[in-house]
Parts: sequence; structure tokens; C-alpha cells
Amino acid sequence: MHSDDSLRPDGADTGVRRTVLPGGLRVVTEHVPGVRSASIGVWVGVGSRDEGPTVAGAAHFLEHLLFKATPTRSALDIAEAMDAVGGELNAFTAKEQTCYYAHVLDEDLPLAVDLVSDVVLNGLCRASDVDVERQVVLEEIAIRDDDPEDLVGDAFLSALFGDHPIGRPVIGSVESIESMHAGQLRSFHLRRYRPDRMVVAVAGNVEHDHTVELVHRAFENRLDPSVEPARRREGRFRPNRAPELERSHRDSEQAHLAFGVRAFGRHEGERRWPLSVLNTVVGGGLSSRLFQRIREERGLAYSVYSSVDTFADTGAFSVYIGCQPENLGQVASLARGVLEEVAADGITDAECARAKGSLRGGLVLGLEDSASRMNRIGRSELSYGNHRSVSDTLARIDAVTTDEVSAIAKTLLSRPYAASVAGPYRRTRELPASVRRLVVS
Repeated sequence: MHSDDSLRPDGADTGVRRTVLPGGLRVVTEHVPGVRSASIGVWVGVGSRDEGPTVAGAAHFLEHLLFKATPTRSALDIAEAMDAVGGELNAFTAKEQTCYYAHVLDEDLPLAVDLVSDVVLNGLCRASDVDVERQVVLEEIAIRDDDPEDLVGDAFLSALFGDHPIGRPVIGSVESIESMHAGQLRSFHLRRYRPDRMVVAVAGNVEHDHTVELVHRAFENRLDPSVEPARRREGRFRPNRAPELERSHRDSEQAHLAFGVRAFGRHEGERRWPLSVLNTVVGGGLSSRLFQRIREERGLAYSVYSSVDTFADTGAFSVYIGCQPENLGQVASLARGVLEEVAADGITDAECARAKGSLRGGLVLGLEDSASRMNRIGRSELSYGNHRSVSDTLARIDAVTTDEVSAIAKTLLSRPYAASVAGPYRRTRELPASVRRLVVS
């Protein structure tokens, strides 16, 4: 037995169809006219947020490990099967979800469903593979450490959220990865990777009923009708410390600064779109205040932007800037001044209109292929359990008012800052005073 429905929130036909298989496995599809491709993603509602401190990085480590072997395929078999059809097979891990995905010709969808499902459900956690893949993950940590932009991004979330799981790097630490063993990863896989916590999202030149048959066949031995679907992650983020300043010493030609505030969770829907407009106005494009003030008017930085991270029950609004060390103090003052100015005075009608146009265009242009459509419906099903049509989303963006954005700015940008710096600073007192003043202990 399974249940089917076409998803029509607010009476709008999204073009997305959903079937819930026994035990709660959700299958969502979207037919994309005019393409000859198909993209499948198996989304698991598990990420680094689900780890204890002793297994930090386990979700990401496991994502690597499951591709090494299944009972019927070696790592080479998996790679050759996908290469033989010219497809792409990969995965990523985030704070609250992991996704295993493939992008293939429409005629090769059966292979893609079988291959991705085999990896997710049956990947072996052999000790020999753990030892090999451990070195790969350690190399990935080293790459992160060599990229100051990534490094300050991870450090900023740690400074903002403390030792809460949201604040820990998805990739883990050298210490946690070196100490992790096969038994821990095997247990993490068996306990967390349950069909009732999964969504199979498929988009492209696909037919819903045929896709459901393929998924049912691949998951057949795991569909237990007695299992109730897992509830979506809910709750309330409770910080365990005030925002802080973190410093990473690097003998580099540039200084890298990230700073910002705690923002809203994704279920605070009324604030979602005004926040997106605010982010676009402050640092989301070439006409944004930060880009104009710091790069165009003064030439003090090449890369300067703002961004939003959204989790179930909290989030982050942050600014990133890379500049020469001798300019860091001036850049920090200018960037803080932009945020304080917007918090005090709000934004203009012209800025609001321009930002909404940017968001509308970015949304539509970003959904031009089956892979992006798969990502959209997979994330939406896993995070919200519903789907809005593109036209409905565009209408929501259009409905945002200048006053709403200004009110969000006043609330958000008056909160305490956290900050992280990477650069040639061996001691915190060597940082410019304007950087140290960003964070008030």
C-alpha cells in the first residue's frame, strides 16, 4: 500500500507529485519539459548536527565510505557503471542533511536509482576502507585549512554558536577523524539511515509511476509498514555561550574576516523573504551596499559579500571580506558602518525593488536543468513536507515591502556579533581595534 498526491498548496499546481511508500519513504518527482536528462537524489535527514562531540565529522566520513563497496559492487564497479553512461555520481553532507545523487540520460534512470540506492542502503563500513578513506578526509580538512575563505566560514559558525552541534564543522576535526573507527560509522549508518528519514527526489524527463516502481524495487527489503515516518526536525535552538571572536594564524598575503549575527530558522516563514531581500541589498550583488562602499568606491577588497545560513530552528547572517592586512581595520569599520546604517535607517524603495528583481531572476535561471529541480524538490520535501510552485514563490518575493525589510534589519542587525579572522596575526591583540570591537564579551 502507498499513498499518492499531487501537491497543491494554496491551490497552486506545483507539477510535483509525491508517493509515500510503506514505512514512510517519500518519493517526489517533477517532470521537466524539453530535457533528455534525469536527476535522482536520495536525501537523508541526517547531518553533522546529529553527531556527538566524540564522532564529529561522522556523517561526512560515512558519505565518503559508502561509495567504497556494497555487497555486490566494488568502488571500481560503481565508478565504471556511471562512467559507462556518461553520468555524474556524487554526494554532499550538510548540517542537517546528506544527499547522494546522480545525473544521467533519461533512459539510464533505472541504473541511477539502483546504483544510488545500493550505495545508501548497502554500503559496507569495512575497517580496511575506513583506514583508506580516513586519509582522504584528512586531505579534505587540509584543503579547507589552506582555503582561508572556507576556514573563516567554519570558524565564524563556531564563534557564533559555540560548541553546539550547529557550530561544529561538517567535516569534523583532525582529532575526531583520526580516532573514529569502523564500528562507530557502522552504528551511525544503521541507526540513522532509515527509509522513514529519507526522501527520493527525481526530476527531468521522468514519469512518476515508473519512478515509484523503480524506487520500490530498490528499497523493497527496507520498507516496513509498521514504522511511522520520522518527524521533521523541530525544537528551539538554545545557545550555550555568547558570540565570540575566533582567530586563525596564517602566513598569508591577505586577511580574511567573517562576522555576523544569529538569524532565523527556516520555519519562521514570514521572515524568510524579507531576510532574502535584506541580504541582497546589503551584500548580495554588484549594486549592494557592501560591494559599492568597500570595493567600487575605495578599492579595498576584491571579494566582499553577505550570506544567509538557515537551519531548522536558527540561522546566521554574515559578511565576508578578504583584503590586505593593512586595510583590515578600515574595512571592518566600513562594513560595520553599513550594517549599522541599515539597522538604523532601513533600506530604500529602489533598493527593495532591485533586490526583488535579482531574487526573481536568480530563482528562475537557477531552475533551468533537472539537477537544480531535483535539489529544490528534495530540500523542500525534507525540510517542509510541502512544495510551492515557482509562480507562487515569485509572488511571495513580489509581496515583500520596504517596511518589512527595514523592520527585519532593525531586529536582526542590532544583535551581538560573532567574528572570525584568518591572517598573519599570532595574537588577538595584534588585530585592529575595529575588529576586536566587533565582538563585545
